[in-house]
Amino acid sequence: MDMTETRKSKRLQLLERGITKEVRMNESVNYLDYANSPLMWAAAALAVAVVVFQSILFMKRSIKAASESALTTDQVHKAIKSSVISSIGPSVVILVTMISLLVTMGAPVAWMRLSFIGSVNYEAMAAGFGAQAMGKTLQTMDTMAFACGVWTMVCGSLGWLIFTFLFCDKMDKVNHLMSKGNAKMVPIISAGAMLGAFANLASGNFFTAEGSLTFTNAPAIATIAGCVIMMVLVKLSRARDIAWLREWAFAIAMFSGMFIGYAVSVI
Repeated sequence: MDMTETRKSKRLQLLERGITKEVRMNESVNYLDYANSPLMWAAAALAVAVVVFQSILFMKRSIKAASESALTTDQVHKAIKSSVISSIGPSVVILVTMISLLVTMGAPVAWMRLSFIGSVNYEAMAAGFGAQAMGKTLQTMDTMAFACGVWTMVCGSLGWLIFTFLFCDKMDKVNHLMSKGNAKMVPIISAGAMLGAFANLASGNFFTAEGSLTFTNAPAIATIAGCVIMMVLVKLSRARDIAWLREWAFAIAMFSGMFIGYAVSVI
């Protein structure tokens, strides 16, 4: 009996020493040393390489489809140019807001996650949930909280990727089912889906932290201003046949809304 108790006591002592050693190591090592390590950069680079490969593949497939559909080279170049210009606004916004994620989660994770998802709000929220599960915050993270935050960010977005993988190729059937074979209904359905998606993203700007509806806070004013400016620029570009304005309208409206919202917030 004494031998058994002695063994248990030794095991408990060893366990306590191991836990104490782990806690001390956790406290002495800055988690950002791991977050910005060469191994993390290599792992993130592999993931980003997949995105780059997909982009190149889509580009080649789209050019091939354009040649098969009798589109001219000039039309293809105009489409590429418009796409590049339209992506400037969102890309700059993501780049600016990425700083907050970069400070807390390190450069490799921020680079990888925003290359996949592109939503700083989601990534910061997921990282915060992971840190809270370990009794920490984004401001007081350690190595364990960082690891838990990364796992939360990755696992929380798996649903989007799995759904896209399983059902993206079936959207033609969904369009055909919803339009009931009427080809004229497909653009209307697509436009409605796009409006619904943007409305869902923008709706949060019209609610306060308490959940009440408002049109006077900075996010709401920025959203309204951007919408009005976009409508005016599109109408002006069509009325005057200004090609460059039509291409830059989205970026101009986005940045104008941001500046107006910022001006309202500091007044």
